[in-house]
Amino acid sequence: MNSIELTLFHQRLDAICDEMGLTLQRAAFSPNIKDRLDYSCAIFDRYGSLRAQAAHIPVHLGSMAYAMADLVKRFDWQEGDMVWVNDPFLGGTHLPDITVIAPVFIDDTLCGFVANRAHHADIGAESAGSMPIASRLLQEGVVIAPTRFMKNAAPEEDVIAPVLKQLRNPDHGRADLIAQASANVVGCKRLTVLVKQLGSLEKYYSALEALNDYGRRMARSGIGAIPNGDYQFTDVMDDDGQGNRDIAVSLQLKIDDDEVIADFSGSALQVAGNINCPVSVVAAAVYYAFRCLMPANTPACAGSFSSISLVVPYGSFLNPEPGAAVAAGNVETSMRLVDVVMGALAQALPDKLPAASQGTMNNVALGSVGGVDSNKAAVAWDYYETLAGGAGAGPNGDGASGIQLHMTNTQNTPVESVEMHYPLRISRYQLVSQGREEAGDENVGGRGLIREYEFLQDTQVTLLTERRTTPPWGLHGAKAGKEGENKLDDELLPGKTSLIAKAGQRLSIQTPSGGNWRLPKGL
Repeated sequence: MNSIELTLFHQRLDAICDEMGLTLQRAAFSPNIKDRLDYSCAIFDRYGSLRAQAAHIPVHLGSMAYAMADLVKRFDWQEGDMVWVNDPFLGGTHLPDITVIAPVFIDDTLCGFVANRAHHADIGAESAGSMPIASRLLQEGVVIAPTRFMKNAAPEEDVIAPVLKQLRNPDHGRADLIAQASANVVGCKRLTVLVKQLGSLEKYYSALEALNDYGRRMARSGIGAIPNGDYQFTDVMDDDGQGNRDIAVSLQLKIDDDEVIADFSGSALQVAGNINCPVSVVAAAVYYAFRCLMPANTPACAGSFSSISLVVPYGSFLNPEPGAAVAAGNVETSMRLVDVVMGALAQALPDKLPAASQGTMNNVALGSVGGVDSNKAAVAWDYYETLAGGAGAGPNGDGASGIQLHMTNTQNTPVESVEMHYPLRISRYQLVSQGREEAGDENVGGRGLIREYEFLQDTQVTLLTERRTTPPWGLHGAKAGKEGENKLDDELLPGKTSLIAKAGQRLSIQTPSGGNWRLPKGL
């Protein structure tokens, strides 16, 4: 296969993932999927090795790449099967993220898999929005082990119904699950067409290997440009929501030609709160950070990450024991992991890496508290969103303002969508005021934003936020960014909290800005 044919093959695989994502978005019921685009799609080979992905959510895709090979070994796959899973210790990330996997058969031969992962705002947790302040996994919702939920292209109701029964609004959960299944159906059809147009399965397998080899070469060229050495960086999580503070994330990064070892042995032990994160999420963060340093046309396949090894001690909060609470690990700890990897790499490439970005997804989970409609019937609703903030400044200038960063790649939910679907009013939505007058010779980090919610009925609120006490760091002696702030009316709230807001009250979330950057001395 020549270079032009390989490029076309690569682009066609990526296009299948894109079309799967569009199908999921258009078919989904919840604003969390159809408006925020909190989903990801990918293609895997017959052994569960990543071969292509759309430019969706880094924390979804990197963790799927890490865990899929073990998942697909569990089943004797048949055409028309689909499997779902959300167990963070068996290939998931956190419980709201449901992964749906489908095999692809050509002439009765299993040739690969398509998969998608989507965030469900209701997964049966104890609190609305299914992002609780938890200390055990079972408090965070329904745990779905890898299970076949479709057989012969038909739903297995005895598998699906017991899960949906535990949700606040099972009809909404079913609608989004059907949308995920529909996306996989499209992926299977399009991949079948591609294989048949190539002429044979052997030619398809050969093209996959050529793409994987190309990804490996491109990745090693990017990693090979980093000076050899051992680079250490430590940052901290603000808290775990259970009273533990300044929880260390420590990295010893070894670069040896085109090989990388990321050793997190110095990080804190498992904690009581839900900032624990599965090792697959650690892998996703490390893969993402290095992917940013690879050439732009590097394919997102297993070969591109084959030079990266992880050391993550079991029992640490980055590789906790099964049963640990992990809801915030996927969203908050993943962001700090990127900060730490970027901080270590900035020592190796001081004139190329940016300062820390906001370092949090600013998770806001909202839902009903026994609300009623005009007919006195119970109305259950759940809503979840992440909020943008400031990007770190870098060598090329100031950081971007009000942008989703690093491990999240979602959109903001439009004000019109929020107010149409939920008893909420967005009373304020603007960038934080932040001047340049004291910047001097520093490039300035991007500004955070302020989003204010007015509650039109009593509402259960859960916040999982970071960088409220520890600001995003600047580089080379430049100023740190500004911490975020959460308020209910005029009352300052902790970074992680759960409460009942009364009708008429207002919740204000101010997100962090990025850190500043200045040219290192001597460069």
